[in-house]
Amino acid sequence: QVQLVESGGGLVQAGGSLRLSCAASGNIFSPNTMGWYRQAPGKQREFVAQIASGGGTVYAGSVKGRFTISRDNAKSTVNLQMNSLKLEDTAIYYCNVWNSANNYWGQGTQVTVSS
Repeated sequence: QVQLVESGGGLVQAGGSLRLSCAASGNIFSPNTMGWYRQAPGKQREFVAQIASGGGTVYAGSVKGRFTISRDNAKSTVNLQMNSLKLEDTAIYYCNVWNSANNYWGQGTQVTVSS
């Protein structure tokens, strides 16, 4: 059974930085794509960033240049380094891992950016 556990969320002032991590346990067959989504209050869940097994990355336009996604295939972890945080980055951030057969989600971690 696959489990995704996020960590690293919290409260930060605008302009600050946070690093989110997600550890996957269980059999997640490769190739797979690991990524992050977020959901702000009253809004739909939206894509943030993803990274494929081979290292290729995709970012949402709203975070490009500020966020960096990375992964460690040996440890089955994916990280999201968030810099220059803005008020509008406040949301619950969800880890996501998918392959051709399955799609897995973490429970989410809260990120709150204050002025």
